[in-house]
Amino acid sequence: MSLTSRQIENFMTLLQGGRLPWSSVNGDIRQKLIDENCVTIITHGSHRSLVATSTDGLRYFLEQYYEELRGFDWENRTNTMALTRAELAVNSGNSKLKQLRSCPGFMVNSYEPIKASLNGDDISIAPLEGTLLFVSDWEHFLIAENTLVVGVENMENFRLIRKQKHLFPSDKQILFVSRYPQSSDLIHWLMKIPNQYLHFGDFDLAGIHIYETEFYKHLGMRASFFVPDDIEQRLIQGSAERYNNQYAKFRNYTPQDVRLMPLYNMIQRYHRCYDQEGYIKI
Repeated sequence: MSLTSRQIENFMTLLQGGRLPWSSVNGDIRQKLIDENCVTIITHGSHRSLVATSTDGLRYFLEQYYEELRGFDWENRTNTMALTRAELAVNSGNSKLKQLRSCPGFMVNSYEPIKASLNGDDISIAPLEGTLLFVSDWEHFLIAENTLVVGVENMENFRLIRKQKHLFPSDKQILFVSRYPQSSDLIHWLMKIPNQYLHFGDFDLAGIHIYETEFYKHLGMRASFFVPDDIEQRLIQGSAERYNNQYAKFRNYTPQDVRLMPLYNMIQRYHRCYDQEGYIKI
């Protein structure tokens, strides 16, 4: 993902607590920022602007989404290498610069050892608490067919997966995977293996849309969306503001995966959303 110095300046405005006019952020990235709850929409009559919901969350998302921004010095803006590289990738017309990926792969986590194979060698996936494991050579990474793969949408849930152990079946081996850094590597790996995939995301229209467009579209019935038993009680106390912010985009959207209709109907009945972080045991 390449970007210009103007876009970097816009992101810096958000990270410093400022507001950006709606039209100043590209439509695709703007919607991702909204879907990921990195920004919120402020309305002034007929005008709309964006404000960071969490500067830490926004910074993390940007550094995962744009490889050029990893290691960027946001406070002092002294890292001219990142800025120069971003500008070069856009302005030079050099397609090799645009396609450069220094670290392919995806992160995995588990709360118990998971047997796996990497380049034909047996390994055990067992990150120590407070650490995560990054699988770079994903094309040669295999797990047992009976291992359930759970994709975790938000990074806080992914890091603190041990505090959500109560949500998942105790009789299954479970490998947790992250959408970040955002690339096609994870879905390509999932398409290569026969394992069942369970998506653990936010309980809102954007979360359903992410599941269907990024995973169900490619995996079909091998994919499913995690719906906790108590989700209705939680939705009743959920966020109406999040629902209203998403309504304009998703008002005509209905899930293709019919198994999601009960959740979808609950969201529409209560006009509320619920963040998956609420399931982290404190």
